[in-house]
Amino acid sequence: MISMKTLLASAALLLAVPQVGQADILVGFVTGLSGPVSSIGIPNAKGIAAGEAYVGEVGGEKLRVIQLDDGSDPTASARNARKPVEQEKVDILIGTSGAPQTLAMATAAVEMKIPMIAVSPIAPVPPGDGGPWVVQTPQPTPLLVQGIVDHMKARGLKTVAFIGFSDAFGDLMYDSLSLSAKAADIKVIANERYARSDSSVTAQVLRALAARPDAIMLGGTGTPGALPVIALSERGYKGPLYGNHGLISADFLRLAGKAANGIICPTGPVTAAEQLPASNPIQKVALAFRTAFEKANGEAPTDSFSSYSFDGWLVFTDAAKRATATGAKPGSPEFRTALREALFTTKEVVGTQGVYTYTPADRHGVDDRSRILVQIEDGKYKLLP
Repeated sequence: MISMKTLLASAALLLAVPQVGQADILVGFVTGLSGPVSSIGIPNAKGIAAGEAYVGEVGGEKLRVIQLDDGSDPTASARNARKPVEQEKVDILIGTSGAPQTLAMATAAVEMKIPMIAVSPIAPVPPGDGGPWVVQTPQPTPLLVQGIVDHMKARGLKTVAFIGFSDAFGDLMYDSLSLSAKAADIKVIANERYARSDSSVTAQVLRALAARPDAIMLGGTGTPGALPVIALSERGYKGPLYGNHGLISADFLRLAGKAANGIICPTGPVTAAEQLPASNPIQKVALAFRTAFEKANGEAPTDSFSSYSFDGWLVFTDAAKRATATGAKPGSPEFRTALREALFTTKEVVGTQGVYTYTPADRHGVDDRSRILVQIEDGKYKLLP
């Protein structure tokens, strides 16, 4: 039996040892686990889980994620961005799936003065007090589309039709195509749009084909991105077909099937990691991501969306290391400010989709190293030279 004297001695010893206060670094993660963009949101969540498996603490502080489902609804995205900030005092936000949803979330982040890492491509948001608060991991759409236009020009194509979403993502894709195509003396002769929730795009496809374009570019993603591909195949279209990074998805491949064969997509290096030269630093991280993904999710990654959130985690943990070094404590306004400043001084952080260097003037942080072209063949992606 332990004596009172022993207990008192033990207590005195504990009091004599300096106690270091530990506080979790909290991450508010919003994604679309349900709704029309869940084919993106679910992989995003799996990518965050892979990130946690890869790096679970920073500077002795445990990293803890508070995850919320926005149901693919922009209004819920903004509401769910506010909830963990106001109720849990999270230090940073990461999210969400879909451009309209992410834009709504980013707008809320700026208003609340909390740093955010966007994992879907969005148009610029107002900087807010003290400068910008939001960076993003997806490559800027113009950089990706430029790869498509360069390929079109090399093939001598002169006209292109566009079939894409009738939302912010579709606008980003179309505007980028128009700008790059004009510089390359390629005419965009059709602009057909459809909603993510539509069940048919027959009318849009017929109008696009009636314009007799040399090529067609797709501005849809994930599951609904397969609709025009199937419709074009059913109508015997044999011309060049260009996609986008949002078609690098198991759900898309499953629905599109053989109709997807031949589509050329710009995407990040992770999509063809094994085909990259060993000298490319991205290859090592991309392969490590796959290992971490399997550890966290019990399966191999089959999409590109999970890698964007994984890269968001890498960017966050790199910034968190430098923020904790300032002495600011997680959960405090000072730590949020330190974390934001660290985000915008990120230099050469190697991810799966690119190498990130952020500044207040560059919220994308990537260059041409973040873009490759692949061609879909029987459910696989072949790296193009």
